[in-house]
Amino acid sequence: MRHAVVSVSLPSLRHRASGKVREIFEDGPNLLLVATDRVSAFDVVLRQGVPGRGTVLTRLSEFWFGQLAEVCPNHLLTTDLARMPEAVRARADVLDGRTMLVRRVEILPVECVVRGYLAGSGFKEYRASGTVCGVRLPPGLRESDRLPEPIFTPTTKAHTGHDEPLTFAEVGERVGAETARRLRELSLSLYAAGAAHARERGILLADTKFEFGLLDGEMVLADEALTPDSSRYWDAARYAPGRGQDSYDKQILRDWLEAQPWDKRPPPPDVPAAILEKVAARYAEIAGRLMR
Repeated sequence: MRHAVVSVSLPSLRHRASGKVREIFEDGPNLLLVATDRVSAFDVVLRQGVPGRGTVLTRLSEFWFGQLAEVCPNHLLTTDLARMPEAVRARADVLDGRTMLVRRVEILPVECVVRGYLAGSGFKEYRASGTVCGVRLPPGLRESDRLPEPIFTPTTKAHTGHDEPLTFAEVGERVGAETARRLRELSLSLYAAGAAHARERGILLADTKFEFGLLDGEMVLADEALTPDSSRYWDAARYAPGRGQDSYDKQILRDWLEAQPWDKRPPPPDVPAAILEKVAARYAEIAGRLMR
C-alpha cells in the first residue's frame, strides 16, 4: 500500500482552515492550499486516505486553470515550491505536487453548478416534477440524457450538511443582480470550454461546480476546477442513456461502504487497501486522459 498523506502541519505558518481535503495556510497577502489524500463519503471523512489523490486534484486544477484562463482569470499564482516559503520547501517530500500558492480573494457565497446531462439528484427531481433545481425541462427525458442545452443550477455553500438549491432570483438577492448574471455567464462558458476539451479526449462532462471570488473588484475562478471531486465525468465510448453511468470518481468507495454494516455516522469502517488503490487508479486515469 502506498503512503497516503492525511494530515499536514506547518507550525511556522498561520493555519487558516481545514476542509475535507485541503489545509489552508496564510502566506502574507496570499494563501497556501494543500490538498491532502483525505477522502470523505456520506459527509464523513474516512480514517484512511487515497494515495496520491491530493496530487491528482492539484495537477488537474493547475491544468484547468491554465486551459480556462482566457475564459476567466483565476487565483492561482504557482505550484512551484521554489516560489513558496521556506517552511513549504523544507517539507518538499510531502508537499511537492499537492500545494498551490493562490491570491486571497473574497469568495462569493454561491456554488455555481452547471448540468449538461440529466443525472444524480437532478434526475430524481425531474422524474418527480419535470424540473431540475426549478428549471423546467422538456418531457420524456431519460436518465443520463444530454440536455437540450446546459443549465445553471446554483446552490448554497453549506459548511456542514448538504448544499441547498437556489433559484437565480435568490442568487441575485445574495450577491446582486449584475453579479448573478456574471456568475451564470461565466459558469456556462467555463462548462462549455471544459466539456469541449473533454469530448475531444473521449470524456463526457456531465456536470460540474465552480467557485468564484472577487479580487480588486474583478471576478476570478477560485478553489479547484473541473476535478473528479467537483465534476461528474463519463467515458464517451461506454455512454448509454437510459441508465446510470460509471463515473470517474470515488463511487467504488461508496459502493463498498454501502455494503458494510455502517449507519453512515462516525466512526467509519476501515477501508481495505485494495479498495483505496482502485479509487486512486480511477483518479489517475481521468487525469491522464484529460491532460494528455
